[in-house]
Amino acid sequence: MKDIQWCFNETVPEAMNGRPLKALLSNYWQLPKHLVYSIRHAERVLVDGHYQPVNFPVKAGSQVQLTFVPADFARPFPNVTADSAATVAILYEDQNLVVMDKRRGDKTHPNQPGEVGATINHLAAYLATEKTVPYMIHRLDQETSGAIIFGKNPVVVPILVANIANKQIKRTYLAWVEGTDLPDEGTINLPIGRDPDDKRKRKINGPHAAPALTRYRVLRKQSGYALVQISLETGRTHQIRVHLAALGHPLVGDPLYNSSNGSPFLMLHSWKVDLLMPFTKQRKLIEAPIPDHFIKFEQELSRH
Repeated sequence: MKDIQWCFNETVPEAMNGRPLKALLSNYWQLPKHLVYSIRHAERVLVDGHYQPVNFPVKAGSQVQLTFVPADFARPFPNVTADSAATVAILYEDQNLVVMDKRRGDKTHPNQPGEVGATINHLAAYLATEKTVPYMIHRLDQETSGAIIFGKNPVVVPILVANIANKQIKRTYLAWVEGTDLPDEGTINLPIGRDPDDKRKRKINGPHAAPALTRYRVLRKQSGYALVQISLETGRTHQIRVHLAALGHPLVGDPLYNSSNGSPFLMLHSWKVDLLMPFTKQRKLIEAPIPDHFIKFEQELSRH
């Protein structure tokens, strides 16, 4: 894989007409400084077939060719052991990224050396036929199902990670919570830190607390439970679970933050991903189908 290159042929958008090449690469395409330096230094960035200095004013419609090599990256090829691709459900795929439907109960990635069976291991088996490996962009808790994004080359990883951090990629979750007396919509603004009594857990205003903001809207109420749609303004560990529990409406089936056993499964699903595509900045909305454990839970409620 050492000889591999990643080549991109991109069109200068109208918004960058007359702006310096450096602004296109750094500000608009969001390439990190070290990558911009590498491709400039090695003359692997061409405008309409010619190498140009970074202050060169680009024209809308011009073609920019970018070529990256493994030496441009600290970890060009993540070491991911391939497992069976039988469980892989692809929601969206192009040359740069994959959105897959993660199964409830699968880890996003292994925690121990030599461990397999995680979502990224299954995706590695699927991508092996394309001669590439999956690159981690974000995580979902083991018991959370639904849409999760992986990169297919190291170039798009910092772009996608930045787009999640600055909310240009929006993720919407579904959750069933205990109780029906919560307002129809609201914002939960409570800092989340570690739980000094249980290292698996997080706690409101715990040690090393960081700001956390969750928005929710109740979709329906049934038999003492509420189905809520949730979006995150920050990405703290267990944020949805800790915030809703703090409201007095813990997630159904949450083994850490809910003492009642309304379901054997955590009722949290990564439902929609509103993607901003690398380079082109086109938007794409990807939806993960409602999983079986949600459907069965609702059927049980209907019987009461």
